[in-house]
Formats: sequence, C-alpha cells, structure tokens
Amino acid sequence: MILSDGRRIVPSTDPRVGAPNIIPAHPEFRLIVLANRPGFPFLGNDLFSALGDLFSVHVIDNPSEQSELVLLSSYGPDVPRDTLLRLVRAFGQFRELSDKALLPYPYSTREAVHIVKHLQNYPNDSMSEAVSNVFDFDKYNSAAKETLLKILNEHGIPVNLSHTLLEKKDKPLQLTVQRDSGLDTSEPKHGKEDPNNDPHVGGNTWAGGTGGRDTAGLGGKGGPYRLDKGHTVHQISEAEKAAIPEHVKKAAREMGEKAFREKLKEIQMSQYDAKVYNEYSLPVQNQVQALRIILSSLQAKSQERVWSRNQTSGDLDDARLIEGITGERAIYKRRSDQDPELGTPQMKPKRLRLVVDVSGSMYRFNGYDARLDREMEAVIMVLEAFQDFDQRICLDIVGHSGDTPCIPFVPMNHLPRDNKQRLDVIKTMHAHSQFCVSGDYTVESIADSVDSLAGSSKDYDDSIVIVLSDANLERYGIHPRELAAAMDSDSGVRAYAVFIGSLGDQAKRLTEELPPGRGFVCMDLSEIPQILQQIFSTSLLK
Repeated sequence: MILSDGRRIVPSTDPRVGAPNIIPAHPEFRLIVLANRPGFPFLGNDLFSALGDLFSVHVIDNPSEQSELVLLSSYGPDVPRDTLLRLVRAFGQFRELSDKALLPYPYSTREAVHIVKHLQNYPNDSMSEAVSNVFDFDKYNSAAKETLLKILNEHGIPVNLSHTLLEKKDKPLQLTVQRDSGLDTSEPKHGKEDPNNDPHVGGNTWAGGTGGRDTAGLGGKGGPYRLDKGHTVHQISEAEKAAIPEHVKKAAREMGEKAFREKLKEIQMSQYDAKVYNEYSLPVQNQVQALRIILSSLQAKSQERVWSRNQTSGDLDDARLIEGITGERAIYKRRSDQDPELGTPQMKPKRLRLVVDVSGSMYRFNGYDARLDREMEAVIMVLEAFQDFDQRICLDIVGHSGDTPCIPFVPMNHLPRDNKQRLDVIKTMHAHSQFCVSGDYTVESIADSVDSLAGSSKDYDDSIVIVLSDANLERYGIHPRELAAAMDSDSGVRAYAVFIGSLGDQAKRLTEELPPGRGFVCMDLSEIPQILQQIFSTSLLK
C-alpha cells in the first residue's frame, strides 16, 4: 500500500524491507473488515474495487437451511421445531424473490431471529403478532405485502390475508398442420361472418377461417389481412403462399392498408374500456412495483476525465518534485477516465429505446404461445413503471414489422399519462400486427435504433436499446451473426434482445449465438424486471 507521502507498507517477508520509505507490517497483523454489499438497499461501499488487491475477500452468503435452523434453535430453544422450519423455508423463498427483483428487500436471518426471539420471550403471543413486528413496515408497499402474505400462508404461517390473487386465464394452445390446397386465389375479401363462429378450414367464403384463400383469416393465402377467431390453425406451405400472383398481392395489400387506417380511426375515437385494460394491466402489477424499485435505485454510469497521480509515466506532477529529487519514480500524472463510485446519483438522464415486434408472426402465433399478449403486457408494465421517472430516464417505444423498420408508438418525452392513452398504444400495436404485410426488419430496426441513439449518446448517462422479438428469424434467412453485428454497431450504445416467443428452440439457439449477456429468453413476464435489472447492472459495469 502506497501512503500519501510516498512511503509504502509491505509484508514483513518482502525483500525490500530495510530500504528507505519502506514500512514492514507486523508478522501477526490482521485486519478483518465486515462490510455491507454495495448498491440498493444497503448502500455499502464498493470495497472490492477500491481495496480488493489488499484484502483476501470472502463473500458471506445466507446460511443453508440446516445451519439456519440450528442458529434459530439457539435463540428459541422452546419454540417448536416445526415453527422454526416453516420460518426458515419462507425466508429462503423471500431471498430467492429478492434476487429476482420481485421483493425490494433481501430478508435475512436477522429478521428471522427477531421473530424467534419474540416467540421465545412472549410464548403467549400468536405467530401473527410476532411476524407483524418484522413486516409491519411493508404494509405500505401493497405489491410487497401481497407477495409476503402469499408466501407466509403457503408455509403455514398464519397472518391476516386481505388481498386477492389475480391469475392470468389459461390460453389455449394451437397446433400447426401444413397442407397443400391445390386451389388458386382470385380476389381478396373480408368474407362472410359466421354467427355461430364455427371453425372453417380451407375454402374462400368465411371470415376467420384457417388454411383457406382470399378471405381474412390465418394460415391461408391471398387474404387482405389476418383475423384470429380462436380456432385451431391449419397452415398452408410457404411455397404455396409465395406462388400468389402479383396483382392479387397488390389488391390484398391495398385492402389491408385501408382496413388498418379505418382501425386507427376507430382506436382514436373509442371510449376507454377499463375491462380490456385490466386484462393486460392487472397480471403485471407486481412486476410494475418491482421495476419501479429498480428504477429508483439506478446509479450513474458515465465516466469523468480526471488526473491520475502517482504514475510512472505521463506529465510531471508539480506536487511530487521533492519526491522526484529523492529518487521516487511515481511522480507523474495522466488524464484518464474514472468510473463513478457505486451509488453516485445520476447527473444526466439515461436514454432507453424499447423496440417491439409487431410483425405478422406475432399475431399469427399469438394463439400458440400468447406472444403478442405477452408483449402488450410488457409494454403496459414499462409504461406504468416508468411513470414519473421522466427526469431519470428518457424512454421512447418504436416497432418493426414487414412494412418498415421503425414505427413510432411512444415518442420521447411524451409518455402516456393515463390508462386510455396506454390502451391506445397497445391497440395500435395489435392492429399493426394484424394488418401488416409478411416480412422481417428486425436487424434493420436494431441498426436504426443504435444509430439513432449514438448521435446523442454524449447527452445521456447511458444509452440502451432493448428489443422484444419472437425469434422468428430463420424463416427469413437471418443469421444470428447479422443480429449481433447490428447490436454491436456502435460502442456508445448497448443493445439487448429479449425473446418473448419461440417456435421450438429457436429463441434458445439465438440466445446462445449472441454475445454473452446480450440475449434473454422470457416466456414468463415475471422475469422481465430481473432481466431489466441485469441489463442496467451490466451496462453500469461496462
């Protein structure tokens, strides 16, 4: 260790002991430092980066179930073992959820000890009273309270349960069967509406049929746009779809564009539908709260140019002239980039662009794995969570489809302020996915977004692009290398891909071929806050 006056502390076995300005440490000297981990919520010092080369660092993890059980037994020898075991398992689940950013605080053995000591000292008190002493503060956080109560009750720890569990209704799966119809297309049309909504396979009469031709439906050819009425989809081959005459394609495209314009007018003039909005909002309320916790603890990333002193080369440091005369070599200074200390507040906002996939495959395969519904829920989650964080994060949302690589949905500095505006955003996304032409602009959309943010990256603390995609790239011959190249096209912007849909193991294979830590597979929206936390943390360390 180099002291401020130039002297150096070395181990007693160092060969330089006895030389001028060398201070040997005592052979029995030991310094044990117990430190909180850095970052939210403990806000401890980042000792590893500052002093890691001077210490033998040991990370103290939570004890195992058996060890924690023995520890709690020592504090509550009269507390039934079954009660202790239920507490240990509940707290273990709390920590898992904290690691996934679904709870704001990593409940430790300390809280469990408080409960056990209460039960030991006041045996006539109920378990509910003992637990309340620890968790009363969390009653002001409705999302955390709901999660805590749910887990405590799962482990048989009696507490008052005054909340409603909301579960997303099960969505039916869809089987794709390829077949050749052997029939030609003639003229695109909407088709007749079946009042009974019976399934129709093949043919060119009914709207909402599958595997047919000319009419609006799924899995067919020559129709003006997609229309899902909840039936099992029969899919004709890609070769048969490619053989459609150009004049039929043109007529179908014109009819689809007209229907899309009419749909946009309908959305703009529609009244707010709370029931529809709640279908997408209520299932993600816990994730909204978790994401807001993450956003509230964001830290500065941008580096600062400073003078690094005690260097062996560079500009002569006037303050070290005397040391230079006496033979000291580390008397120079250099300009270098210094990372901010962990916990440093942001001076400039972060820049985030969310790129959503509104291609035809999102609508087409929504009945297969609910990928479009999941994406719209994710957008609602982001819009609700980012509310009131305008000064810390500048967010905009764009989309891509077979029509264009950049479709603006939410402009920067114009986040929707109420549920009606947020509902209009996801309705527009749904409509675009239904009426757009087939095709894929994923790579072009990523490259365009990275380039757009790169031009103003110096104005922001950090610039991040997050792409939501259904991983349906093989169909269009797009290699993962092209995706990776677009994501790495500018060093000042970091791009990440989150795959929320997949046919087979496409998403998994894509993630494995992208740069490490840049691709994620997310079939469960509860993982979105954890993924975003990892993205923000990874970007912070770069």
